[in-house]
Amino acid sequence: MNVFSNIFVGGMSVGTYLISACLAIACGALVAIASCFRSRVSKSYFASLIVLPLAVQTVIVMVNGNVGAGIAVAGAFSLIRFRSVPAKAREIVSLLVAMTAGLACAAGYVGIAVLFTLIACVCIVVLSLVKISSESDMQLIITVPENLNFTGAFDEVFEKYTVSNALLSVKTANMGSLFKLTYRIKMKNVAELREFIDDLRVRNGNLEVNVMHLEGGVDEL
Repeated sequence: MNVFSNIFVGGMSVGTYLISACLAIACGALVAIASCFRSRVSKSYFASLIVLPLAVQTVIVMVNGNVGAGIAVAGAFSLIRFRSVPAKAREIVSLLVAMTAGLACAAGYVGIAVLFTLIACVCIVVLSLVKISSESDMQLIITVPENLNFTGAFDEVFEKYTVSNALLSVKTANMGSLFKLTYRIKMKNVAELREFIDDLRVRNGNLEVNVMHLEGGVDEL
């Protein structure tokens, strides 16, 4: 039998369903393992990626050819809402890959499902090795007193230590007596970070200065 043929051509049986279900779980496990490569994921998310293709596969098999049941399932799925922290792009892609694998298994094309999962997982792993954001790309949060005109107050420091800088947001704090300025900056030399912070503290009255790398937040959707 052609590995890419539909295993449900002659009708569904217990054997063909079990083959489809097992391969759906295997595809989910591959996606989960690939998602863990150089990334920290929770145990519940890992387990969800494994079970998701099986759930999608079973639901689609049940409503296949039944318009009324399909509409009912679509209505049930529309009630589901995910309430969590903002998802990262990589997590959303992993969920879509797992769902696609489940759909392919439900259609009976288990060979295509496995091949697609392998290709997608290889892409996820390879792209994880590609370094796109530089260590010099950082997020800077400066706390300043309300009586300080922060417009242009740090231009001299930025010109000395950064290649580029952009003010992202301004937020009041401590009942309006303080401002928190959020910048996105690119350092000329990361080794000068201590001197950079010291110069900022001289101009903001020695209030809090927070610098962090962007690797944890740039891929959020």
